[in-house]
Amino acid sequence: MKHFKLRLAIASALAITASLVYAETTDITVGVTLEPPHLDPTGAAAGAIDSVVYANVFEGLTRFAADGSILPALAESWTVSDDGLVYTFSLHSGVKFHDGSSMDSGDVKFSLDRARADDSTNAQKALFSGIDTVEALDSTTVRVTLSAPNGAFIFNMAWGDAVIVAEETIADAKTNPVGTGPFVFTNWVQGDSITITKNTDYWGTPARLNSATFKFISDPTAAFAALMAEDVDAFPIYPAPENLPQFKADSRFQVLIGSTEGETILSTNNKMPPFDNVKVREAMSHAIDRQAIIDGAMFGLGTPIGTHFAPHNPDYVDLTGQSNYDPALAISMLADAGYPDGFKTTLKLPPPSYARRGGEIIAAQLREVGIDVEISNLEWAQWLEQVFRGYDFGLTIVSHTEPMDIGIYARPEYYFQYDSADFQQLMVDLNAATDPDARSTILKAAQQMISDDYVNGYLFQLASATVANANIVGLWHNAPTQATDLTAVYWND
Repeated sequence: MKHFKLRLAIASALAITASLVYAETTDITVGVTLEPPHLDPTGAAAGAIDSVVYANVFEGLTRFAADGSILPALAESWTVSDDGLVYTFSLHSGVKFHDGSSMDSGDVKFSLDRARADDSTNAQKALFSGIDTVEALDSTTVRVTLSAPNGAFIFNMAWGDAVIVAEETIADAKTNPVGTGPFVFTNWVQGDSITITKNTDYWGTPARLNSATFKFISDPTAAFAALMAEDVDAFPIYPAPENLPQFKADSRFQVLIGSTEGETILSTNNKMPPFDNVKVREAMSHAIDRQAIIDGAMFGLGTPIGTHFAPHNPDYVDLTGQSNYDPALAISMLADAGYPDGFKTTLKLPPPSYARRGGEIIAAQLREVGIDVEISNLEWAQWLEQVFRGYDFGLTIVSHTEPMDIGIYARPEYYFQYDSADFQQLMVDLNAATDPDARSTILKAAQQMISDDYVNGYLFQLASATVANANIVGLWHNAPTQATDLTAVYWND
């Protein structure tokens, strides 16, 4: 009897221990480089917002899948009129916001009308400019009428800027986001972390994780230390590629290498002299050694680009030859443009390591041809204020991780201030085109045009390198949008 009781006690202890282990592995800590300025994805351009809340907290009518395809989300289906102007969405029934209120067609109408309003602060307001009317036909049916056909409309509705919000809670969304997703915002410790927890009343397939904590770690050395100590379980877009061989050799980790939508560019203020002269921009493009930047800043991770388009897209055109590295040619072209002795300018760098490390290399390359560059390292909020909104810069480096975003070149008010009526017409034609071959032709022409105009210095396509615990399943290999989608992530115990 004593032996039986002992065995029973041991079995009970093992069961309790196993349950504790299981409980511990339903939580995850994710490292992220940038702390979001706030948590309303419809009110700022910062990709760091979507990296926390996209698909996890907020949802749109449609959404991006891991492979970049478009899936239904809050809209279970839709129909399109023969003339391409009317989209009728059927919403899932029984969907609730995290505060318990129902999500219905009225919330969709409010969200789309708000995004396209004259006083809208949506960073991608252009996505909604073609909407003529939004009508709530009944609680689960919404009719959207466009002013002209738009072959990318369903794609546009998958952006984080197009998520559905409630009028009653949107005013506080920057610090207390209330969405419909499988996770609920729980806590934000400024300067440290954000925590989300499982939505037990989720309308769709529930999350398998009980909670997730996004830990802000901007320093590459600190990111490495946190992973090695297992203080963080995963780090998407890992900022120190030089460490990847060490992680690959350690059985505790998995390293996922994929693609992103991130065109990393030397953004140029097209309205500021001397960059308002296309000959100066062209000369500068020949001073840049892309491969040296990829090797020196990214340790070989990255694909050279010659225009603002993802190389993995079937419509990509390789235009790198138009801005090949030729410093002697750059010096000669600067002289022809009226700057035989070069000029001075600013290079304002946001926090990501690709920008800080790449900036030092580019500054040295530009100095070789007579362009004296003054580097300023800015925090993200400063960069948004001075560069993105204030146009107070000569040059900057940033990776544009929004999907299929060549349309930003049709916006003269966008921070690099390129103003081309011809390009703007191309985007009008693209939106009106529904035939795949016609759209492909237009996209290729658009790539050529901005390359010919040397709008920016096109550097490389950012790779997606994720380091994670070997037992984690469901992390995205690629980054088709700015997201750390945890909706299907779990531990393989």
